[in-house]
Order: sequence, then structure tokens, then C-alpha cells
Amino acid sequence: MELQQLRYVVAVAETSNFTRAAERCRVVQSALSHQIAALERELGARLFERTSRRVRLTPAGEAFLPAARDCLEAADRARAEVAAASGEIRGRLAVGAIPTVAAVNLPVVLRDYRRRHPRVHVTLTSAGSDALIERVRQGGVDVAFLGLPPRAEPKGVQSRRLGGGELVAVVAPDYPRAENEVDLQSLADEPFIDFRAGAAGRAQSDEAFAAAGVRREVPFEVSSADFMVDLVRQGLGVGMLPAAYAPRFPDLRIIRLRDAPTRMEHLIWGNRPSPAAVAFLELIRVGHAESVSLPSRGGRETLPA
Repeated sequence: MELQQLRYVVAVAETSNFTRAAERCRVVQSALSHQIAALERELGARLFERTSRRVRLTPAGEAFLPAARDCLEAADRARAEVAAASGEIRGRLAVGAIPTVAAVNLPVVLRDYRRRHPRVHVTLTSAGSDALIERVRQGGVDVAFLGLPPRAEPKGVQSRRLGGGELVAVVAPDYPRAENEVDLQSLADEPFIDFRAGAAGRAQSDEAFAAAGVRREVPFEVSSADFMVDLVRQGLGVGMLPAAYAPRFPDLRIIRLRDAPTRMEHLIWGNRPSPAAVAFLELIRVGHAESVSLPSRGGRETLPA
């Protein structure tokens, strides 16, 4: 069994097509098919069902695929560890972030990281905080930036608080009320546009309204800040965004809140960070110290050196 064979199996499984898998692996299709057939003979089981219209994993293939991915990840990590021992950072780095991250200037961080470590293949995915925590737990994302209610802590991952901030209300330019600062009670009769109930991005607002004894209506639930802003522009309701993020939309009116919801941004990573992830964490700790607050709280929240 060879690593190249495992790569071919993963490629076919992810593309459901031998031709596209061969293109991804930069090999002729006949060579890819030959290697997979040889692996199937060695295993004594077929990994794929092939028809004229599609390719799909057999039960044996479903069982084999996670182990194949684990082997390839271990091999990549071994190469990265050897390179790091020689002073070179290489490999892969998967970064995750909520769309409204404000504690760091993430584009600048990514730019600086790529300049320092050009041999690392960097990817970025945007998702909600709950999804990012799970992806870091499972190893699909190496480091992630997320926002949680002030008393919440990400579980099952290493983490560091980056800093907190208030939320503000955002409304359409022709919003009829003139006040630029109100309390939550005064917004009780307004329709709201917010993230889905139960999501981390919604929790801080729900907690603040509950603490103020205010019941609000949220007829529009969205999955992204951009979609929220689009609905706010149409005058469909009041949105809630971090105060440091809302100025990105200068066409909206910002209303500050005397009893504003607050959130805390966190940087999280897995229990065994790769050399590429450690280098990223170190860049945040040292290279961008002016743009983030990294309080030392000891224990599991100490950034790897």
C-alpha cells in the first residue's frame, strides 16, 4: 500500500469521477485506475462501484476512506515536523473565521503570514462560531476566530480571548426615529433581523434583551452579516452588529445602545497544533500585538511558543 494510492482513492471519493480525480492528481486516468485496482486486489475488496454514469464508494470504501485520510494527514504532518526541525515552516494551514471578526485585521494577518511562510498552503473558510469550534475539534480547521457571549467559553479546544466589544443597532438610512442612542426597551416594538435562534451570533443579543426584560420579535433569521445588512437596507427591520464592524456599511444608520449586548472574540486551535499553526499563533501573539489584546490567563490558554 502506497501513499499515492491513498491520494488517488481520496480524490476519486471526493470528485465521484475518475477523470476529474486524475486531473486533480495530475496523472493520466489509466495510471490512476491501475493503481486503485492494484490496491483493491491487495485489500481483497472493491472500493468503488463504477457505472457508466457515476462512481460511488462501496461499504468497504466507506470504511477505508477515513483511515486513508488519516494516513495522508500523518504523512503530511511528519514532513512538516521534519522541515520545522530544520527551521522551515511548510505544510498546510486551514484558518476559520466568523464573518464579523473585528479583534484582528485578518486580511493583514494572512498577508503577513504568507510573506513569512511562503511554503505553507493557506486556506480560509467563513462560518458561524459553533461550526468553527466543531471543525477545529475534528481537525478540519487548524485555527479559528469566533465570537461568543461574554460568559461562554469554547469547549474541547485550546483558546485565547482576544478582546470584547459592544453591539450596535443598524437601521436603514430613512429610519424614522431621530435618536442616535437608545436603550433596548425603546426598541421592543421593532422587528429584528438576526442570526438563527440558538446560534452563538444570536445568543449575546437574546441574553441582553432578556436581562433588560424586553421581548422582541425576530421575523427574519439569516446566516450571514451581509444578508442581514441587505434586509436592513430595505427597511425590513433592525439589525445587530459589533460596533467595530458596523462602520463597514456607511449607508446604514448606527444607533448606540445604553444597555448594549456584548460579545467576546476568541482565537482557538487544536490540542496538537502543527508547525504551521504554531507559527500562525506566534504571529498573532507577537506580530499583531497592537491590534489584539491577549491577556495571560495561564493553563490551556497560553499560546504555544
